[in-house]
This record gives sequence, structure tokens and C-alpha cells, in this order.
Amino acid sequence: MSRIAVVNCNTTTSMTEMAAARARLAVGPCTTVVAVTPTWGVESAEGWYDSFISAAAVLHSLENLPPDIDGVVMAGFGEHGREGARQLLDIPVVDITEAAAHLAMLLGRRYGVVTTVSSAVGQIEDSLTTAGLMGHCAAIEDTGLGVLEIDADPTATAEAFVAAGERAIARGAEVICLGCAGMAGLEEYVSGRLPVPVIDGVAAAAALVETLIRQRLGTSKIDSYAAPLRKTRTWNPPAVGVDVAAGVE
Repeated sequence: MSRIAVVNCNTTTSMTEMAAARARLAVGPCTTVVAVTPTWGVESAEGWYDSFISAAAVLHSLENLPPDIDGVVMAGFGEHGREGARQLLDIPVVDITEAAAHLAMLLGRRYGVVTTVSSAVGQIEDSLTTAGLMGHCAAIEDTGLGVLEIDADPTATAEAFVAAGERAIARGAEVICLGCAGMAGLEEYVSGRLPVPVIDGVAAAAALVETLIRQRLGTSKIDSYAAPLRKTRTWNPPAVGVDVAAGVE
């Protein structure tokens, strides 16, 4: 039996459970998926500021993972923290951004990403560039929907996704990736509306982590992802406006 942790990038538990449920459909019966929601952070990550807070909260959660976890899915599309997680852990860590792109590149020469709001586009570009995958990305299109709006009106979400997917295809995409963990499962509703394969990064990442575990492969711990130096880390910063030295406002 293997145990995979699906770690949400935000504090919205319903989104964590949605991602974990999608991951369970992608793995075999001998793999258990454990849902992990950060105990602090942001309720939805939409932009650089949210993303950096999210990364710290996720890394804090990863420091406290149960010892029986065999692999990690980072369920935040384009969010920060991937490299830090690999430095922290020696078990496989797969980010849904790169997982979706890797699978897309096996199905078409160029892929596109459909995401939530326009402020997420730059982060996704940087994440794919760092992973060496941006060269095959034809387009990143946003739906204009906030992360927390995705579930509010499933019909409107599907229509917005299809429209953005069509724009990406017009720019040369041959495969479309869901650009948000909150979109997990949406591919079942829109695949028939678009003439190309549609990939969910949560399912892709879960399947890849499971494969790495079965092959007994873990993160390399020399050079880039060598374990971080041991030092005191404070996860509870003082309130804004407090003079730390004097202990008064």
C-alpha cells in the first residue's frame, strides 16, 4: 500500500476534498490518497502576493507530514513552493502545473493552459519556464473567473472554459490543460466541446507520483535539492505594528 498526500495551496477545505477525490480516481486500488489543507494561508491563491503566502503555508504543512506518506501532489497551478518542497522532502513531489504539461506534450506538439484570472498567467508562465516546459506552450488563456467562483455556477464555468480553450486552440494549442486545481473533473464536461484532449493536472500528478513510488524513485538529494540547513524557523510572525525588540506597539 502506498500513501499519497494531495496538498492544497489554499485553506478552502472543499477545494482540498475535490482535488483529493479526483486524485483517487487516477490511482490504483492499492494507493491511498490523503487530503491536506494548510492550517493558515489564503482561502484562494490569485496572484503573486497570495502565492508567496501560500508557498510558506504549504511548506509548513509539509514539515509536519506523517512519516508514512510516500509521495506528494502539490495542488496549486502555477503556485510557488515546488522547489522548496523538493529540497525539504526525499519522497517524490509532483506539481500539477508540470504534470499537466508533461502529459500534454505526449499527446500533441504544443499545448495550452486555461486558468482562472489574468493575474495567474504570469505565475504559470514562470512556473513552466522554470520546469523547462514553456517552449511548447502555445497559449495561456484566462476565464476571468476567480478560484472561489468556479463551483458557484458550473454551467457558466464550463462555458467560460470552452471559450478560453477555443482561443488557445486558435493560437496553436493541440492539447488543453486545466489551469487550476479547482477545475479538477471539469474535463469530463468540456472534452466533447473541444476538438483536442483536455488534461487535469491533479489526476496527472497523482498518476505520476504513484508511478515514481512503484519504481522506488525519490527526489535527488545532491546539489539543487539537497536538504536545507538545520536552523530555527519561526512560523508565527508578530502582529503588524508590534515592535519586536521592545514588545510594544
